[in-house]
Amino acid sequence: MSLRRNALLLVLLAGVLAILGEWDSGWARLWCIPTALLLAGLAYESATRRRRSVRLRVMGPLRWRLGSTEPIELAFAQDAQRAMKAEVALTGPDSFALEPRVAALRMVRGRESTLRLLARPRRLGPHRWPAPRMRISGPLGFAWWSHTLAIDYAPAVVPDILTRRNRAPGDASGGMGLPQRTGGGGEIVQLRRYRHLDPLRIVDWKASARRGRLISRELADERHLEILIAMDAGRSSGLAAGEVDRLGLYVNVAARLAQRAAELGDAVGILVFAERPLTMVPPARGEPAVRRIRRTLETCSVRPGQSNPVLAAARIRAASPRRLLVVLLTDLLDASTEELLEAVGLLRPKHFTFIGAVENPRITALPTAAAADTLDPYRALAATEYHDTLAANVRALRALGAAALTARPDQLDQAVLEAYQRFRRQRRI
Repeated sequence: MSLRRNALLLVLLAGVLAILGEWDSGWARLWCIPTALLLAGLAYESATRRRRSVRLRVMGPLRWRLGSTEPIELAFAQDAQRAMKAEVALTGPDSFALEPRVAALRMVRGRESTLRLLARPRRLGPHRWPAPRMRISGPLGFAWWSHTLAIDYAPAVVPDILTRRNRAPGDASGGMGLPQRTGGGGEIVQLRRYRHLDPLRIVDWKASARRGRLISRELADERHLEILIAMDAGRSSGLAAGEVDRLGLYVNVAARLAQRAAELGDAVGILVFAERPLTMVPPARGEPAVRRIRRTLETCSVRPGQSNPVLAAARIRAASPRRLLVVLLTDLLDASTEELLEAVGLLRPKHFTFIGAVENPRITALPTAAAADTLDPYRALAATEYHDTLAANVRALRALGAAALTARPDQLDQAVLEAYQRFRRQRRI
C-alpha cells in the first residue's frame, strides 16, 4: 500500500492542526478529525478492494521466433460498477528483450483495457511469462493497493524461418524453384508424382492435365547435394552476437539453411557438438527432414566445455559414406587453429568443408576509430591483432581446400546462404 493525494492532504491537515493546537488549546483536539477520516477511509478501501478483482487475458504467439520482434497484448477487465484506476508494471522473462514501463489504466465494467508490448526473444526453449505487478486505486483516492494477477502464458522460442526479407539478394525464387543452371544435359529421365517443394519449372502441365494430378519431370542434370550442418554448442557459443548469443545465431542460420536446402531438393542433416558430438540427424530430403532438424535445434543449449571439432569431424567421417557439403558454424578464435585444421584434414578429400564464423563488429571498428583517451591506442592494437588472427585462420583453412568466411552477426545468415548457392551454381561439391 502507498498513500495517494487525498490521504496525503489529510495527513498534512492533521499536522497543521496539531501544530496550531500547540499554540492555542482551542485547536488541541481538532487533528483527530482528519486522522479519523484517514483511518476510516483506509479501512473502507481495504475492505472493498477484496471485492474488486481484475482479470488478465494474454494475446501473443505461443511460438516465438528467436531474435525476431513480436507483439504481445495484455487485456485487463473488471466487473465492479465503479470505474477503476490502476497502474501496471510491464515486464517480461529475463531472456526477452523489451523496454519495461509503467502504464496507467482506467478500467470500466464490460470493457477490456489493452496494453501492447514489443518483445524480442534471445534464448531458445519454453519460457513462462511473469505476471505484471499491479496496484489499484481505492474508490476514495486514499491509497494504491497491490493486486496479484493470475497469468497462464508459457510461450516457446523456436528457430527463425527463412522469409523474403532474409533471403540472399538475387534469389527471386521465393522457395518455388531451383536456380537455372548452365550447361547441357536437360534430358528427361522419367515422369513421377509431384513431391512437396518440387519447383514449378519441372512440373509437366500436360501430363498433369491428362492424369488429373500434378506430375513432375525428373531431369538428368538435376544433381542434388547432401549437406550436413555441424553446429558448435560449446562455451564460446554463449558469447553475445547482436540481439542473441552465438548459439542463437548459429541456430537461426542452421534452420534457414536447412529450409533453403529442402526447397532446392537437397538432402540436409545436422550435427550438434561441444566437447563431444551431442546429437546427429542424418541428411534427408523434404519437409520432414526440416522438421526433424528444427526439433533438434529447439533443444540446444550452451555447454560449459570447450568445443572439439576433431571429434565432430571423426563422427561425420564415420557416419557418412557419401560425399557431403559440411557447413561448420563455429568460432575461429575459441578452438585452436590446429584443431580446426585437423578437423578439415579428417574430412578431406571425401567431403567439402565450409566454415562460417561470426566477427565482433565493435572490435573490428576500433583500429579506425578516433582516439578519445590514452588507452584507445592499446585497444586499437588489440583489435588489430584480433582481426589479423581471424584473417590468418581463414587463410590457413582455405589453404587446406576448405571454404571459410567471417561476417557480422546480422550478416552471417545471408553470407552462408549466398555461399551455399554459389557452391551449387559452380558445382564445387
